[in-house]
Amino acid sequence: MIKDTLDYIETFTDNFQPEIGIVLGSGLGELADKYCEYAIPYDKIPGFVKSTVEGHKGRLVFSHIGDKKVVMMQGRNHYYEGHSMEEVTYPIKVMKKLGVKVLILTNAAGSINKSFRPGDLMVITDHINNMGENPLRGKNDEEFGTRFPDMSEIYSKDLIKLADMAAKKLDINIKHGVYIASSGPSYETPAEIKFARTIGADAAGMSTVPEAVVASWCGMKVLGISCISNYASGVSDKRLSHQEVIETTGKVKEKFKELVVLLAKNIYV
Repeated sequence: MIKDTLDYIETFTDNFQPEIGIVLGSGLGELADKYCEYAIPYDKIPGFVKSTVEGHKGRLVFSHIGDKKVVMMQGRNHYYEGHSMEEVTYPIKVMKKLGVKVLILTNAAGSINKSFRPGDLMVITDHINNMGENPLRGKNDEEFGTRFPDMSEIYSKDLIKLADMAAKKLDINIKHGVYIASSGPSYETPAEIKFARTIGADAAGMSTVPEAVVASWCGMKVLGISCISNYASGVSDKRLSHQEVIETTGKVKEKFKELVVLLAKNIYV
């Protein structure tokens, strides 16, 4: 399937070989619209599945950001949509085969850390997989990585330092924290959020972890950035809604886009 996917993509991109991959989460797809040289809908690409979530356009976009060749997922596929972990992470394997060495993962997340506010940006320093599934389960493909990969530094310390420098240059007060992923689609209960805080989580979401695990397994350097879009359940009295996520990411998308663009321009690959 990977060969069929790569052959199909090559017919559209004239053997474009990206160095950096970017997964654009809820409300952040406009970056791909601005930087777009080639765009292929997911439902046209062999092996890809169509995204069904509002705010996820569902295209693979190829472009230059500065002098860097970049491939962007304009929206992702989620486990809660009914996709398998293989389907959710398949695009990451394709990126690896295309030549991607650095992967930037973005998402919208709920604040567990009571010092975080909606509109904050958080660099992911580590994660907790609470999805009840591991994307590497099943037969191992040695072409991509080892059977028992080390996960002690999924999120590159060098890239975190670079993100801090970029945020300082843009006058963004960026946070650091641990991201916990649950399967969704229901939001967590107040008790679950209390538990997550107890075990060290700072922000909660329903994505990113499977992609980060597979990217690390494949040997990519990974950077994760969350847009804190709302307070998690029980942190405030406000009821949770996806509309709030879209509205908050819409308010901060310009600084988020500026940060990702500056990072892409300055990442050494």
